Amino acid sequence: MSAPATHHTLLVEDLHAEVAGKEILKGVNLSLASGELTALMGPNGSGKSTLAYALMGHPKYKVTRGRALLDGADLLKLSVDQRSRAGLFLGFQYPQEVSGLSLSKFLWTAYMQRHTAQTADTAEFDRELATHLGYLGMDTSLLKRSLNEGFSGGEKKRVEVLQMATLHPLFTILDEPDSGLDIDAVRSVGETVAKLHRPDAGILVITHYQRILKFLKPDRVHVMVDGRIAKSGGRELAEELEAKGYDAIRGLLPEATT
Repeated sequence: MSAPATHHTLLVEDLHAEVAGKEILKGVNLSLASGELTALMGPNGSGKSTLAYALMGHPKYKVTRGRALLDGADLLKLSVDQRSRAGLFLGFQYPQEVSGLSLSKFLWTAYMQRHTAQTADTAEFDRELATHLGYLGMDTSLLKRSLNEGFSGGEKKRVEVLQMATLHPLFTILDEPDSGLDIDAVRSVGETVAKLHRPDAGILVITHYQRILKFLKPDRVHVMVDGRIAKSGGRELAEELEAKGYDAIRGLLPEATT
C-alpha cells in the first residue's frame, strides 16, 4: 500500500501590491492546497497577473501589505530563487527566448534542481521527457533548438508545461496558458496539465475564458475584479461567466455599489 500524499498549502491573506506606485492588488485572500486544481478568472486589468508576479517575487511588483505563506513559511521574505526552490513555479504568459541555451539543456538544468549528482538518473530523465513530449504532441527536434527561439506561441506554452513537469513544484501558477492558442493546442495543454497534476501538488490556472477549463476541470473557480476576489465557486461559475460576462460580478464589490 502506497503512503498518502504529503499535504501542502499556499495561503494568501489581505495581499496588497502596487506597480510604479499604483495599487493593483487591494486585499487578495486566496487559499490553495495540494491535490486541488484552481482557476482564477477575471477581466483584463483585474490584477490576475500581478498576483502571480508578486507571489513569485518580480521586483516590479511591490507588496505593500498582507502575507503569503507556503506551508506556514513567509514566502515574501524569500528571494525569487529561494521561492522556486521552496516549490513555487510560474509559467509565464509571454515566455522569453534564450539564444544559445538548448531546450534539452534547459530541461536538464530544471531536473537537477530536484536532484544531486548522486540521485540524478539520465535514463529516468529521458523516459519522463519522452512521456511529456508525447502528451503535448511535441516533436523531439525542438530539444536541440535554443529555448523558445523561433518557437510558435503554442510551442512556447507547451515548453512552460514541460518545465513544470520536470521541476515537480509544490504549487504551479500558469498565467494564461491558453492565450494565443488554437483549440487543438488548448486541448493539448489543458489535458496535459490535468494528467500531470499530482496529489501532493496544487495548480492555479489564470485565464479569461472557460475553454481550457473544459479540459482541466478545476475543483474551484475564483473571479478577480479590481484587485480582489469578488466571487468563488465550482466549475459552474466559469460557465456562468461565459454566459453572463463579468459585469454581474463587478456589482459584488463595495465600491461598485456606492
